[in-house]
Amino acid sequence: MEISSIGQTLTFFAINLGYAITALIVSVVALLIIDKVVYRNIDFIEEIKKGNVAAAIFQSTLFIFIGVVVAISLS
Repeated sequence: MEISSIGQTLTFFAINLGYAITALIVSVVALLIIDKVVYRNIDFIEEIKKGNVAAAIFQSTLFIFIGVVVAISLS
């Protein structure tokens, strides 16, 4: 039995979606580990509210990393 082009596309989409969800979960867990274990004495949200540019850059870099991982896993 042959799989049609639409069937192949849906199969690859489902596989890529699974990878994306897995990558998103791993990225969020890594972000939580970094935030709660490595930098447990720093409240990044409070530091950003105070105007700490370094904390804002660090947080935005982590969020960009998560976005890139999810985008790559979807392609």
